[in-house]
Amino acid sequence: MSATSTLFSPVTVAGLELRNRIVVPPMCQYSARDGLAGDWHLVHYGQMAASGAGMVILEATAVSAEGRISPFDVGLYSDKAEAAFGRLVAGVRAVADTPLAVQLAHAGRKASTSPPWEGGARVAAKDGGWETIAPSALPFRDDEPAPAPLDRQGLARVCDNFTAAAERAGRAGIDAIEIHAAHGYLLHQFLSPLANTRTDSYGGSLENRMRFPLEVFDAVRAVFPAGRPVGVRISATDWVDGSWDTAQSAGFCRELERRGCAYIHVSSAGVSPLQKVPVGPGYQVPLAAEIRRHVGIPVIAVGLITEAAQAEAIVTGGKADMVAVGRGMLYNPRWPWHAAAQLSAKVTVPRQYWRAAPAGIIA
Repeated sequence: MSATSTLFSPVTVAGLELRNRIVVPPMCQYSARDGLAGDWHLVHYGQMAASGAGMVILEATAVSAEGRISPFDVGLYSDKAEAAFGRLVAGVRAVADTPLAVQLAHAGRKASTSPPWEGGARVAAKDGGWETIAPSALPFRDDEPAPAPLDRQGLARVCDNFTAAAERAGRAGIDAIEIHAAHGYLLHQFLSPLANTRTDSYGGSLENRMRFPLEVFDAVRAVFPAGRPVGVRISATDWVDGSWDTAQSAGFCRELERRGCAYIHVSSAGVSPLQKVPVGPGYQVPLAAEIRRHVGIPVIAVGLITEAAQAEAIVTGGKADMVAVGRGMLYNPRWPWHAAAQLSAKVTVPRQYWRAAPAGIIA
């Protein structure tokens, strides 16, 4: 641990101790078959766990087959999927003791699409796709089929899917759960008036639009072991005028904190093709800083955080408690090593690699 670097100082998240404040965020790999994690995931997450980061969050993991973004998403909705997930967790733990979280997700109306390298278009039923569900019968794009709106029975089924997946994750020994309520997927769809035009108790007012995501959080928190954190990823704004914004997000996060949420992972966008996102270095950090003003739980910032000095300034300046480095970790799975060298800090390095690590960084 460095005496001067805040980025490499430890942090505790609802009892889970992290060696430093670098988080590997969920990054979909689109490499599973029938929801089963496989060899690619073992190699990929082994690298991430051996990187020296404080925590690794496994990719968006579907709570049901219909909740997958693509036919190639990892899932936790069957005994076979649970067994494969358990092998993944055990395999990663065999090479590193970095805390592991998993993001539980349901894609809602943005499900049944092809992987991004194939264009990300909707997959028709004849090609292995499926009917999607959503708060309201509003497609993501005008040229897509309308999703089936969820009735009360459907809401209960989705909530049960989340709790069953949380129980499976708990049995696999995962250290924490992150509930995905961002990027235009199902729980974000309930929050945003662009996707939710319901007239019952799950639509309309902010209180009503928050209702189902909060019910899902409560249900997951109730079944996941009490000593392990449950956090939430949000899109703090839709980047569309008159829609979901930071003020509403702050209200949602306060309610989550009141219910025992361990942390908030602040991202943005994803619910509408009309979004106008001002992409640039650290472009989402001000959103994290705004959410942090309203809650007393740790906040993770993400979004083109690529440089060690940039990450250090974010946590030292109180804009967030942790930083998530995504694409930068894909490009350089030893990013924390290089950051430690630049910041005169120390980091955990597998002893097999000690002779390659820069002098002075080994914790």
